[in-house]
Amino acid sequence: MSTRLPSDSDAIDSSRATIVRRGGSRTPCLEFPTAVAETVAVDDRITIVIDGAEYFATVAGDDSGRLLYGAYDTRKQARSTGEGTNRLGAWLRGLDREIGDSVICDVVVDGERYGLRAPGDRAVYTVKHEPRDSLQSIAESLDGDS
Repeated sequence: MSTRLPSDSDAIDSSRATIVRRGGSRTPCLEFPTAVAETVAVDDRITIVIDGAEYFATVAGDDSGRLLYGAYDTRKQARSTGEGTNRLGAWLRGLDREIGDSVICDVVVDGERYGLRAPGDRAVYTVKHEPRDSLQSIAESLDGDS
């Protein structure tokens, strides 16, 4: 079962994420706003929705805060640096925005699911309702994920 939420819904918290460049990489990345950074930890695995497509990412961090270096097609690619196409980097380059500019970061499900959009754009997110914990743990044990 799922619910669709527009980015201008009262259920969605929105704030600005800054486009930054860290280290020797020429690829732009995002520094999460403080409100989002407080809800995620370094190495957390999250879902990122960009232009209606769902991607996977691993939260990074440095002295400045929490960062998002990339968003990938699979969870495995998000765990392995350098594997797969970095959808976040491609999206940021396509926005024609500079380092220091911002994009909007929507909190869809705190600590799990976030949406990214250009300022002024509107997005609609699908929130998937998970099974009860007991059913989910049974499913994970069958899949070998526990």
